[in-house]
Amino acid sequence: MAPLPAPGFCRDCLAEAGEGPRCPACGSPRLVRHPQIHALTVAHVDCDAFFAAVEKRDDPRLNDVPLIIGGGQRGVVSTACYIARIKGVRSAMPMFKARALCPEAVVLPPDMAKYRKAGAEVRALMRALTPLVEPLSIDEAFLDLEGTQALHAMSPARTLARFAREVERQVGITVSVGLAPNKFLAKTASDLDKPRGFSVLGQEEAAAFLAPRPVTFIFGVGAAFGAKLARDGFHTIADLQRASEADLARRYGAEGLRLARLSRGIDGRTVEPHRAAKSVSAETTFAKDIAALRPLEQALYALSEEVSQRLKVSGVAGRTVTLKLKSADFRLRTRSRTLESPTCLAARLYGAAHDLLLKEADGTLFRLIGVGLSDLGPASEADPADLVDTSAVRLKATEAAMDQLRAKFGRSAVSRGILLDNAFPEKRKGR
Repeated sequence: MAPLPAPGFCRDCLAEAGEGPRCPACGSPRLVRHPQIHALTVAHVDCDAFFAAVEKRDDPRLNDVPLIIGGGQRGVVSTACYIARIKGVRSAMPMFKARALCPEAVVLPPDMAKYRKAGAEVRALMRALTPLVEPLSIDEAFLDLEGTQALHAMSPARTLARFAREVERQVGITVSVGLAPNKFLAKTASDLDKPRGFSVLGQEEAAAFLAPRPVTFIFGVGAAFGAKLARDGFHTIADLQRASEADLARRYGAEGLRLARLSRGIDGRTVEPHRAAKSVSAETTFAKDIAALRPLEQALYALSEEVSQRLKVSGVAGRTVTLKLKSADFRLRTRSRTLESPTCLAARLYGAAHDLLLKEADGTLFRLIGVGLSDLGPASEADPADLVDTSAVRLKATEAAMDQLRAKFGRSAVSRGILLDNAFPEKRKGR
């Protein structure tokens, strides 16, 4: 006698799945089954090819064509739709390579205001499910639905399936859902059946599922650490599973303990709804490589203003300024400086980054420049008055007046002199 299938439901009508390959109520093949499906509560929700999906939603002519969101020939791919991905196009790929792989693709520049609006709409639907929503980016988040069964009169799994339908209906894009006992397995599950997926990964099958994956499958294990692990004989997650926790801790300290647990699918992190951003940054890729100091300074100041504006809107300030430069041969330079007190002022951010830039502008051709601020805290602690150096008070007053004028008349209403002959940035992005 064949065993009965695992419990499950139809993702389209939420009816019980029954025993066949289709829903007995509506005939849909979109069934999801798992022995623990109604007990698991931690989810990772990821919007499918988010930027491209929003553009296709707004222009149906793009629905059946490969679409790349990115900047010119010298930028990188922000998002590629699934049609373009079939041709090998991937996020962060140089645009010239993406165009070579998929010359028939439609290429659009990012419209971040539009994407932020769509992302906020998805986030609002998430928060209607549970207060435990931990955003990871504009288009993905962890959720914990423990204790919400009575509120929604259904299990977390069904609640998430209903949520996915509502995103399609109200926002016009699709999402993929991973449901699991913890964050690591939920994130892993959400990538299994894209797009429009719903995957469940339980603790019991986690170790066997993870075993054949390379060690770099574990988040935080990059190429350098992966190479070190390989030299030590750890090529796959199964190799880590065979090692004792004590051995891995002896070799790699706290990171070894983390690897030992994650390799078995054990993750004690909780969903943190108020997790603060670690940094605020912005960068731009030039239309042509630049070596001259003046245009680098202009780009840096424009980016400093952009970061400053976002800090002020968010009510945060930071102490560590980081300059990012990418040379024409794609070599990356990052230089940092920590301020004596937190700031959210464009002038102070630019001043610190400019000092770093002067040491790097040695005639090298650069294709990208960026600036960021980390070590964040409340803006109430920013830019304190100083009895010796009173410039902070003057700078705050000046920028406050400029911000008021821009809020009333637009960003172009007032500009610093350094930006008046700035006409080169091709593609800008921020985080």
